Amino acid sequence: MPVRELVMRPVGSLHQAAYLLAGLTLASQIIALLRDRMFAYSFGAGQTLDLYYAAFRVPDLVFALVSSLVSAYVIIPLISRMDREETQKLLSETSTFLFAAGGALCIVLAIFMPQFLSWLYPTLAASPAQGDFILLGRILLIQPILLGLSGIISSVTQVNRRFFLFALSPVLYNLGIITGTLFLYPLWGLPGIGVGVVLGAAAYMAINFPVVIAAGVTPSWRWPTFSLMLPVVRHSVPRSLALGMSAVTTLILTAFASRIGTGSVSVFTFAANLEAVPLGLIGASYAVAAFPALSQASALERRDEFTAILSAGARHVILWSIVALGLIAVLRAHIVRVILGTGAFDWDATRLTAALFVVLAVGLAADALELLFSRALYAARQSWRPLLYQIAAGIFKIGLALALLSLPAPYLLTPLETFLKVSNVPGTPVLLLALASAAGQIFLVILSLVALRRVAPGIARGLIEPIREGCLAAIAAGAAAYVTLKFGGDIAPLTTLAAVFTEGMIAGAVGLAAAALVLYFIGNKEFQGIVEAVTRLVRIGTKRLALLAPSGEEPI
Repeated sequence: MPVRELVMRPVGSLHQAAYLLAGLTLASQIIALLRDRMFAYSFGAGQTLDLYYAAFRVPDLVFALVSSLVSAYVIIPLISRMDREETQKLLSETSTFLFAAGGALCIVLAIFMPQFLSWLYPTLAASPAQGDFILLGRILLIQPILLGLSGIISSVTQVNRRFFLFALSPVLYNLGIITGTLFLYPLWGLPGIGVGVVLGAAAYMAINFPVVIAAGVTPSWRWPTFSLMLPVVRHSVPRSLALGMSAVTTLILTAFASRIGTGSVSVFTFAANLEAVPLGLIGASYAVAAFPALSQASALERRDEFTAILSAGARHVILWSIVALGLIAVLRAHIVRVILGTGAFDWDATRLTAALFVVLAVGLAADALELLFSRALYAARQSWRPLLYQIAAGIFKIGLALALLSLPAPYLLTPLETFLKVSNVPGTPVLLLALASAAGQIFLVILSLVALRRVAPGIARGLIEPIREGCLAAIAAGAAAYVTLKFGGDIAPLTTLAAVFTEGMIAGAVGLAAAALVLYFIGNKEFQGIVEAVTRLVRIGTKRLALLAPSGEEPI
């Protein structure tokens, strides 16, 4: 199949789309991990990386508050029912609105960036790199505008089910950051990495243009009209504020981390990035693939179909998230050593990041489910509920974080340090921030489940079985991986990257095999579905080979 046909071909079924997205998300996450490894090697868990990650939270907040006002979550259900002319008009007006509104906010923030950063991060803002810190924050303000425009344009990509292009965008984004780190940082310091981020965001946007051009709906400068923008903004405001609340919560937790000590922001972000790998593979893949189908089923009032799509995605998400948690709990040190344990990233930073990784992974299933459930609520036109739940969860996280940080160490921190084997590592109070974050996500998904009872009756009851079966598989996976590590540790010393990678890879494979056996013997439906899908693909491939015409040397 020609490359262009492969890239531009629409993807049909939910599971096919989810697996394609998962595969490309894996490629994107591998590049993101290479980016983090480069950061760890070059800067370690120190002040330079703290400055970068702290500054990065500001454009995240801008994106949540402004760019999502006209996000794909609102545009997709609209353009799925529009003709070409209406779609082109909507894209043009929303793009103009975003550029004008977002640009105005970014200009104001750029002017007051020194005061804003000093208020959020007084310790970091008083560092010798204060000038680069402020300039980096200003450069990064270009990113949310580009990503916001990408969200508008990619809505066409998703409606046309060109998921290959959609999933390729993050790959280009991370390549831009790597380019900035390798080539621009040596020239300009921290601002050079910011320029790389902007280049990656521009590539993120540009990759979606072929579909938009082919569809004949390329946006142009068009002043927004009240009649067209009002319904978009009215439905977008809850989504925008919900993302804004999530970004505010993350910003506040990062500010808390910056006060714990040097390197705390870095290790907290590194652990969150590691958790984002299984989250992207499991949660984001199904959420993105299911959203167009959920929107169409909701628009046509097909409640049974809506519930079936949501239930199928949620069951897979829960099962594999829990299995992933079992493996992460055992292999966390190996994962961090392979990905980050290099150069300036010392052993204390490795141990603390590994501990943070497993604490955040406790909320992995909740994180993944929330990606799916929030889209289901948006598709069902209940846009205000995710906002209210995000506010409640944000208050819960921040309040819990403050409460945990104020507790005397023997009540929680010391037992947690002992359990995770980081008792003699500095900066362990950051573990309490991770614990509060994971608990808040579990609280958030419970609230979402309560709301979904109205639009998808019986959805909660159907999730009990994959939770139970996932726990059994996770225990088997963790136990098998642990035994393999114990056996392998007596064979070869873990003094090289190759040895650590090989031992972790073998233990992970054995753990997955153990989980597969458990799921097979208990008759798990999701596992059976995957086996049937793989078997079907093998049969199709074998049949195609059998139908090939014989060569001249073969008897007919």
